[in-house]
Amino acid sequence: MRKNIFLYLLLILTFNDLHAQRLPEMDSVDMLLTNMAIQIECTAGVNDLYNFKFSRAESQFGWLRRKYPEHPLPYFLMGLSNWWKIVPNIDNEKYDAKFLAYMDSSIAKAEALYEKNNKNPEAAFFLAAAYGFKGRLFSERKQWTKATFAGKNAIKYMEKAIDKSELSIEFLFGDALYNYFAEWIPQNYKFLKPVLWFFRKGDRKKGLQQLEKVASDAFYTKTEAQYFLMRIYPDEEMSHKAFEMSKYLYKTFPDNAYFHRYYARMLYQNGEMHELEPVSLDIISKIDSNRVGYEEISGRYAAFFLGHIYRIKGDKEKAKHYYQRTVQFTEKTKSFDAGYYHYAMAELAHYADKEKNISLAKQYYEKIKEHTDKNHILHKEAKEYLKKNKKNS
Repeated sequence: MRKNIFLYLLLILTFNDLHAQRLPEMDSVDMLLTNMAIQIECTAGVNDLYNFKFSRAESQFGWLRRKYPEHPLPYFLMGLSNWWKIVPNIDNEKYDAKFLAYMDSSIAKAEALYEKNNKNPEAAFFLAAAYGFKGRLFSERKQWTKATFAGKNAIKYMEKAIDKSELSIEFLFGDALYNYFAEWIPQNYKFLKPVLWFFRKGDRKKGLQQLEKVASDAFYTKTEAQYFLMRIYPDEEMSHKAFEMSKYLYKTFPDNAYFHRYYARMLYQNGEMHELEPVSLDIISKIDSNRVGYEEISGRYAAFFLGHIYRIKGDKEKAKHYYQRTVQFTEKTKSFDAGYYHYAMAELAHYADKEKNISLAKQYYEKIKEHTDKNHILHKEAKEYLKKNKKNS
């Protein structure tokens, strides 16, 4: 037994030694990002990251940090890992501090490289990318001053190197987002128009075309570009493309809770009920087994879809079960303005009324009335039912 353990440890040490020898020294290449050995190392970790295997991904990134402690790459990847822990529930601030700390470390390491050589495109790339991701978080947190500062820095470094290196396609991702959203934001958030006075004019159509190129040809920013296209296509009246992109991302990263949820939404919107049922059941199963990234927001969607499916099939008990879970998931996140919450309660009220359980139906309608606008069709329905059954219990 001792001999076997010794041989096993020897094999691990030998593998790690060969592994270390295969990677280049930091000073031996112009850029780590364009080195094939580094790309192979990063591919496994990044794929794990997007598939929500965060521990495995971060173990790989930690190894890179030990190999390259003065390079911004491993710190940025650790920050990206924490960003994707935030994505399934953007209101969850649990990972904010760690995400920002890693992005700040990446910025500090990149600044050191930039001070040595202000024509270093790799340094500019990490400065643009880290500031860009910080800006995304600050925007989500409605910290507009911080978001503006981060955005200006991201654009400054992006423009210094966008057409000057092998990383041009990676820089194009930032330019694409800027072009698209610089035109989209004032159309949808008029109060932010004054903020954009500090920036150059965007081009929505060009931004979309650039994103498609990045999604097709980039190495590091490919999946991020695909994520944005999936969300942008419906606004551009290209829902069929959004559906195909969501399907691709789900099939590629089946344990990514956000991609899983988004694909379920696309199936629901496209009436693909046969496929929607197993996809939604899988979401519920992963939530119940505490899989990483699967939480109440995904549960709200999946439970509502299942309630809808079983209502159509005439399976009352299953429909009621999943509509009740929709209500439970929603109330845990206090997302009382969610439409699925309102419609799930309306269906439960209908079932209760048919079963002559007027008291229960009134409870659901009271909640609907409380959490919907006065002009909402369900608000009117609730008001009428409560008025009609005022004396009933």
